Amino acid sequence: MIHEVFMPALSSTMTEGKIVSWEKAPGDKVEKGETILIVESDKADMDVESFNEGFLAVVISEAGSAVPVGETIALIAETEAEIEEAKAKAASLGSGAPAAAAPAPVAAAAPAPVAAAAPAPVAASAPVASAGTNGRAIASPRARKLAKELKVDLSGLVGSGPHGRIVAEDVERAAGRAPVAPAVTPAAPAPVAATVAAPAIAATPVALPPLSGEAKAMTTLQKAVVNNMNQSLSVPVFRVGYTITTDKLDALYKQVKSKGVTMTALLAKAVALALRKYPIVNAAYAPDAIQYRSEINVAVAVAMPDGGLITPVLRNADATDLYSLSRQWKDLVDRARAKQLQPDEYTTGTFTLSNLGMFGVDRFDAILPPGQGAILAVGASKPQVVATKDGMFGVKTQMQVNLTADHRIIYGADAASFLKELADVIENQTASLTL
Repeated sequence: MIHEVFMPALSSTMTEGKIVSWEKAPGDKVEKGETILIVESDKADMDVESFNEGFLAVVISEAGSAVPVGETIALIAETEAEIEEAKAKAASLGSGAPAAAAPAPVAAAAPAPVAAAAPAPVAASAPVASAGTNGRAIASPRARKLAKELKVDLSGLVGSGPHGRIVAEDVERAAGRAPVAPAVTPAAPAPVAATVAAPAIAATPVALPPLSGEAKAMTTLQKAVVNNMNQSLSVPVFRVGYTITTDKLDALYKQVKSKGVTMTALLAKAVALALRKYPIVNAAYAPDAIQYRSEINVAVAVAMPDGGLITPVLRNADATDLYSLSRQWKDLVDRARAKQLQPDEYTTGTFTLSNLGMFGVDRFDAILPPGQGAILAVGASKPQVVATKDGMFGVKTQMQVNLTADHRIIYGADAASFLKELADVIENQTASLTL
């Protein structure tokens, strides 16, 4: 029997996937549940496992191809004798073209009923987020490619990446080569960092790309961001700003920073406590209804090194202690940048926090993510000369926050009350953040 391998839907928003690499070559034996390829979804690189045992007869879509969800990308033959039959079937799928030359856009109409029956979105994939499964080494796509070039056996390596994942540096070390640092334009960043006053920016210099004038294709992640932003255009939103004094929050941060607590975790905790009192801001619009949430899950925007952004989610942020929240956040960011997040770790947010304060930004407006009622944009915390109640002048550290809200369910009074509560938590209830 010949089995078709379809491009799986690895998330609810995924419409196409990019094939990063094939872990099996045509003619290789394939076990049921064994990884046969790695697919870049809209937010992560995922292992795709075989539903069937047999031989990988034909690869229809080569590595680097972007393929619509549900389209046939390979054929698996149950026996070696059926490989030639599979090749003939692949040729018919490609309208008579040789199977090896068939590009990603092959006819998808015929296999559609089979694609619907195969539970690809649920069981066909497993994210590489653990040290190993079924004795198989878990490695990044780049590490796998490098291991083939350097002839390094991955099964004997211990990974230094998150959750024991083997990364390229581990392979280079095993091959006796000094790990190569990520390429950075040598001359451009240094003078930029030296001239910037804000230490947060100086710590993250940016290598400027050459002015080539070429059009560069977007990554799958960047395409997903475009899709989400276009969806937001249909939502009527309004924006409300608020000035919050952060002297007590900054003092608390100095106390707990040495224990691994991040400012992101502090802000997420403060937001979650305010949302607990104003659940309407944590809700979402449903046709002719308001969908109140049973959890307060704070998503936080993170820029990806190769472009685009992702929003890892701190689940139940209101009920999680500050130190656990900080550990979770570090783990989420590490795995997000290694493209190892599971879909429910970036799609379950009920409220989003976007912080550009570390870049010295005074204020900005954020775009509402699909499926949420509000997003908070956080600017830098800076010393300001302010008038006191007794008519004198003093210096206080303040930050500007701007809330973008879905006006179909959230009104001006709701947004203002939420921001007032958030300010009260940060200015007067910092002790509650450590509980």
